[in-house]
Amino acid sequence: MLNTKPLLILGGGLMGLALAHQLARKGRSVLVLSRSRSEAAGFVAAGMLAPHAEGLQGDLLGLGELSLERIPEWVSRIESDSGIQCGLRFCGVVTPFMSAHERDLFSTSSSGIMLNRLQLKKELPGIASHWKYGLLFPQDGQIDNRRRLMRALEKACVCLGVQFQEGVEVLELLHEHELFKGVKVRSAEGQLEIFSAEEAVLCSGAWSSQLLKELPIFPVKGQMMSVQGPKDALRRVIFGRGTYMVPRDDGLIVVGATSEPEVGFVDGLTPYGQQSLQKGMSDLLPDASQWPPMERWWGFRPCTPDEGPLLGSSSIEGLWLAAGHHRNGVLLAAITSELIANLILGQCLTGQELNFLEAFRWDRFED
Repeated sequence: MLNTKPLLILGGGLMGLALAHQLARKGRSVLVLSRSRSEAAGFVAAGMLAPHAEGLQGDLLGLGELSLERIPEWVSRIESDSGIQCGLRFCGVVTPFMSAHERDLFSTSSSGIMLNRLQLKKELPGIASHWKYGLLFPQDGQIDNRRRLMRALEKACVCLGVQFQEGVEVLELLHEHELFKGVKVRSAEGQLEIFSAEEAVLCSGAWSSQLLKELPIFPVKGQMMSVQGPKDALRRVIFGRGTYMVPRDDGLIVVGATSEPEVGFVDGLTPYGQQSLQKGMSDLLPDASQWPPMERWWGFRPCTPDEGPLLGSSSIEGLWLAAGHHRNGVLLAAITSELIANLILGQCLTGQELNFLEAFRWDRFED
């Protein structure tokens, strides 16, 4: 029998919204508790869908490939429910190399098309001369997460009756004999309240371990920027060494990202971070250094020791996990929301899906 009590989603970022949408579509009552959706990593990321260009390996590559397969249908449902186009484009991603040997040793080279210098220039006009070879992954792509996907998910959730409490800080998980009972929160007005519930999903991004101390999640700060290039100046995503460039269909190019695990939750842009982005962009595409900057921002990736997510059950019965996606949250949102929603609702999972839940269980680091 379908549970009619609201399930709590602890976190209103991309993962929380994706789960709320998936559960609401299947008839489950959902309440999203969010301190500030604007701080979510889903608003910060570049929106790459690139398990091959990023060189993912092992189970993480397999999970990424499965999610990539399901993204078109997932996005179609969001667009249908919201009436907002999400900017999904399988534009292909190019990873450049300085030598053929380096290209051939790349972990996912067998999934890409090998490029020589002439072919690389054709795919990426204006690429710097020291990049001699490349791999084209035509199956990889991008989605406009900041301007479209997040807004579409919010509207789709509202249209399906998902309830929201914004400005609510979850202070404590309540449980008795390892059974989840609810959460203690501080409202936007500063009042302490209790939300009673039998089930919840913890998807609070880089802050998840503040609620459940045993989770091995820590923040990795990333700074980003965007420049306005001529329309169609860049057709493919460029995934370079430490710097990537993601072209939107209107000529805006998202440039990222620094990786700063040592700073914790320190807010703000830094001159060093912005200079490294500018240098990385110029190193890939020299002409881009002349294009006007549009925005600069930062955020915190939720990282784990092996950079894989924490999925499934937790040490508290009734508390589910969908956290720790590091830099692959946008890529993995489709499969994560489907897996966790089906798990919560008791629906059948394939052998492959069960294997992934085992591979990304929260306590795997204790083995």
